[in-house]
Amino acid sequence: MAQLTDDCFAFGGQLMSVDDALALIAERLPVVAGIETVPLHEADGRIAAEDVIAAIDLPPFDNSAVDGYALRHTDLAPNGETRLPVEGRIAAGQAGREMGSGPSAVRIFTGARMPDGADTVFMQEDVTVEGTKVVLPPGLKRGSNRRLAGEDVAKGTTIITAGRRLRPQDIGLAAAIGRPHLTVRKSLKVAVFSTGDELAEPGGALSQGAIHDSNRVMLVALLKRFGAEVSDLGILRDDRTLLAARLTEAASAHDLLLTSGGVSTGEEDHVKPAVETVGSLVFWRLGIKPGRPVAMGLVQGTPFVGLPGNPVAAYVTLLFVVRPLLARLGGEDFGPPLGIPVRSTFAYRKKAGRLEFVRVSLQRAADGLLEAVKFPRDGAGILSSLTGSDALAGLPGEITRIEPGDTIEVYPHRMLY
Repeated sequence: MAQLTDDCFAFGGQLMSVDDALALIAERLPVVAGIETVPLHEADGRIAAEDVIAAIDLPPFDNSAVDGYALRHTDLAPNGETRLPVEGRIAAGQAGREMGSGPSAVRIFTGARMPDGADTVFMQEDVTVEGTKVVLPPGLKRGSNRRLAGEDVAKGTTIITAGRRLRPQDIGLAAAIGRPHLTVRKSLKVAVFSTGDELAEPGGALSQGAIHDSNRVMLVALLKRFGAEVSDLGILRDDRTLLAARLTEAASAHDLLLTSGGVSTGEEDHVKPAVETVGSLVFWRLGIKPGRPVAMGLVQGTPFVGLPGNPVAAYVTLLFVVRPLLARLGGEDFGPPLGIPVRSTFAYRKKAGRLEFVRVSLQRAADGLLEAVKFPRDGAGILSSLTGSDALAGLPGEITRIEPGDTIEVYPHRMLY
């Protein structure tokens, strides 16, 4: 595992915007993910480690876009119908042929190579066949229904750039130019754990004062959607010596350590002193809500991130802080998610200088526009506000008030991962 310098997360200010935090991550953190070559069927969701250059034209030859008749446009009568003898037949996959020396047509099928000399194809629905001749109506332009070699991708074109998270269509295009393998970044190894004597595994009995651990399973599921190879380290009890030992052990085999809760300065927050025993820790006071100071640091050179303990705050900070961090470590060319403009149905007030995310449902108004309806409860511990909403409405720092009818930007949950 790559080791980072102790000051990579250092920041002297009292409050940092999310944008400034992400800029600092991009500036100071190196790519740590290794490189490997995988077959196409294993490449979906991986990060391209190098540019992919087309070694051939796509399509590799001129071909017919329809079932019909190929011919030279110069053989057509300038006015009125044209009758041409049909000389030959070409199906997809067959070798090409030359056009006859005199005026003629060749029966051709979709995807078949164009005969040498032919430049136009009539659709079979537009012609009439009379014995061995085809009757062609006037008016078709030169080059109609012909696909040119390289019109999709020209030889030498970059079809995939390094850093792209590969999608099914990218893999399909790589296959079309003949690539059986792709060079990609290795998946990041992320260790996730929870701390606290009050936590119990789902399915187990709850003692008095205990709660089921929900954050860890949610974070693991999100990380897997981002392509990480996740180690679920379970629940660690409030024992600083044990925490320090497990952190050190995990750091040696992972690219990132992640937890939620337990990193504040209270007497029962044991993660902070445990991290400081075996590494270094800083707190970023981010201008984001829901959320609170995010703990970031290093354990034996491996990045450590401590997220807020409230589930909605953990969800939001994972998506808008940890997600870009993962992209940087993993070599992904990552940009912020694109918000969708919708009309607000609610009034809302907020503090200036803080990016706030409000949980909303989306509905289609009578005039056809999308509207955002605010979830009735705001608390950062209301996990049902995530399951009962469609999106997060992002209200930037400069905005202090929203009124019904205002345009706001929303980020649908399903578009964030």
